[in-house]
Amino acid sequence: QVQLAESGGGLVQAGGSLRLSCAASGRTFGSYTMGWFRQAPGKEREFVATISWNGITTYYADPVKGRFTISRDNAKDTLYLQMNSLKPEDTAVYYCAAPRRSYGGTLLNPSLYDYWGQGTQVTVSS
Repeated sequence: QVQLAESGGGLVQAGGSLRLSCAASGRTFGSYTMGWFRQAPGKEREFVATISWNGITTYYADPVKGRFTISRDNAKDTLYLQMNSLKPEDTAVYYCAAPRRSYGGTLLNPSLYDYWGQGTQVTVSS
């Protein structure tokens, strides 16, 4: 059973930084594309960033491009999201996700992800 557990959320002022982590267990982490998504109150879950199984290819949503960095440590079975220059509109619950099957590249579509963590709250004050 694949399990994902996010951590690192919290309250930060606008312009600040946070680093989210996602610890994975239950299968070979390094064989699978991973993604970060977020959901703000009253809004649908949206794509944030994705990374290929080997960490070579990444892709970001336009609102976070240049401010967020997705990375992974396959030796530690952990996914990361470094968030800099945070804005109040980044306030949301952040989720990491993994697909059931192995893909060669990145995945933007949330419907292709089968496993989700419980989420970690990020609140950015103005």
